[in-house]
Amino acid sequence: MTAVKPNHHTPAPVVVDLSVAALRARLHDALSVYVAAMDYPRGTEHHRAPMWNEHTTRAGWRAVAAVLPDDAGAVDLRTAPLLAIAYGYSGAPRQWWHQQVHTGMRRCGWPEAAARELLADYFELTELHVHPAAQGRGIGATLLERLLAGRPEAAVLLSTPEVPEEDNRAWRLYRRAGFTDVIRNFVFAGDTRPFAILGRRLPMPPAGERA
Repeated sequence: MTAVKPNHHTPAPVVVDLSVAALRARLHDALSVYVAAMDYPRGTEHHRAPMWNEHTTRAGWRAVAAVLPDDAGAVDLRTAPLLAIAYGYSGAPRQWWHQQVHTGMRRCGWPEAAARELLADYFELTELHVHPAAQGRGIGATLLERLLAGRPEAAVLLSTPEVPEEDNRAWRLYRRAGFTDVIRNFVFAGDTRPFAILGRRLPMPPAGERA
């Protein structure tokens, strides 16, 4: 079962933590949300599944999801419709993303000592996706806050596609959450799209306490 379109008759989404076993059991549904949110061609999920599985083995991995409870308000993670997914893990020097970002920081003028300091202790926010039918309801902000709560790392880093005027929901979410520029218009090896690398220090205060 994949995401469904909420309406005024449906219960409010519930944000839950996902274990490795729970994500692997719902991997097809989670990847369906990812493909819909990113507007990728159908079939992309088959190429991403091995990578998402491998990510669950990394140190510090954590995942959260938004699901729809049943009419009684109960949540069965085996069957509850999945509306959104987010996960990440502790960054480390041998990881491809870490190496790419380190190279990009050097190329755009970061002092080596400052780059190494930031990359020495960070949480990589690898994926955060809300199904288009469920967007605009604050689910992304709730996922972000839940995922980063209590993280031991000093900072969180992420990459997001560049868009004109930063005009999409992802950019607005990250800016409201206090993320600032690390690198702009960065092209990862094997891709042609420009990305922004954004980051902020941890802990992240609750939304009501942010300036």
